[in-house]
Amino acid sequence: MVTENAVIVFRRRGCCMSHVIKRLLQCLGANLVMYDIEEKYENEAITELEDIGKIVGGGDRKDGDRSLSLPLPAVFIGGELFGGLDRIMEAHISGELCPILKNAGALWL
Repeated sequence: MVTENAVIVFRRRGCCMSHVIKRLLQCLGANLVMYDIEEKYENEAITELEDIGKIVGGGDRKDGDRSLSLPLPAVFIGGELFGGLDRIMEAHISGELCPILKNAGALWL
């Protein structure tokens, strides 16, 4: 599922941070998929997403420290773990987000 979509956001249902990510990416014209994770499956989903992030080489954690758990919402761009809301906002403010989205095929620019 991660590699089949240019941008996919895994989120908790009703999360305000997910709403911010969705609105920002939509306003930029990105084609994204939002995937809700039910609360009872959250721990298993986070573990699986962390493993996917390691496989494709995304994310910032290199030391395997499980105490720095993957935050939700988790954004994958171009099949790689990009990060959460803080990383999306950082990339947007610095001007890096649009080129990254374009390279991933999420923008029609």
